[in-house]
Amino acid sequence: MLNRPLAYLCLAASMALVGSYVALSKPLVAALPVFLLAWLRFGIGGLAMLHWLRKPASEAPMSAQTRKLLFLESFLGNFLFSICMLFGVSLTSAVSAGVIMAAIPAVVALLSWFFLKERISGRVWAAVACAGLGIGLLALAKPSHAAGSAAADRAWLGNLLVFGAVICEAAYAVIGKKLTGSIGPKRITALINLWGFVLMTPLGLYFAWSFDFASVQAGHWVLLLFYSLAASVWTVWLWMTGLKGVPASQGGVFTVMLPISAALVGVLVLGETLSGLQLLAFAIALLGVLLATLPARPRAELAAARP
Repeated sequence: MLNRPLAYLCLAASMALVGSYVALSKPLVAALPVFLLAWLRFGIGGLAMLHWLRKPASEAPMSAQTRKLLFLESFLGNFLFSICMLFGVSLTSAVSAGVIMAAIPAVVALLSWFFLKERISGRVWAAVACAGLGIGLLALAKPSHAAGSAAADRAWLGNLLVFGAVICEAAYAVIGKKLTGSIGPKRITALINLWGFVLMTPLGLYFAWSFDFASVQAGHWVLLLFYSLAASVWTVWLWMTGLKGVPASQGGVFTVMLPISAALVGVLVLGETLSGLQLLAFAIALLGVLLATLPARPRAELAAARP
């Protein structure tokens, strides 16, 4: 079993890396159609971890339920999440999307309580509240751009799609916790990537048929390689590894690192500014992580401390 500090580090690194590649993938979205980009991502990631598909001798054969969970993990966390988020953000404002995404830790905690029967302590709920407040402030601090009237009329649909992405991400965290009890993190990573490639292949082939690949610059191919390995291999393996030593409800709090790292990449790499309100949001969100990860005092010690 992975020790708690190392598990926390894996979870935080996974979400920080997600935020980083989301921010750095903006040039790729401009250079490649979304579905073609997603298909290439799964293909490159799959080639990088073909050797992870082999079943270890010590691993028991997969049950029918495990196979269903693997499919759901990929369908919700890879396929549907990407579609909901990309098209949702195109229909609503970035501020609205950021505030809605702050609900991820709370939804993870609720799903963990409902499906995994995990006990949610008061301190974890406080951490969830801090995460939501911090990311909400971070989103509100960002300047919003006025949308056209047509887009404004469909903002409700964009908000609904972004909330759909929140549910997909929360389900991904909870199902991943369930899977780590029977399959190793590397094999989970390879199998759900394979399912993602299969699901995206029809749309990927459709857009690849008429796409001019020669128009893509060399720098974009390098960025595509980083994006593919980060999105399909590194982040998933880190997340599944961390979940082996942490309850899913606690792991969900680490999703605060996603928008935080995305904003930091925007400041340090893309030259955006950071306001005082954004700094306050960072502090509150990180306080939530601290509340979720500090070791609880033993009951006997608490009883002895009482007057």
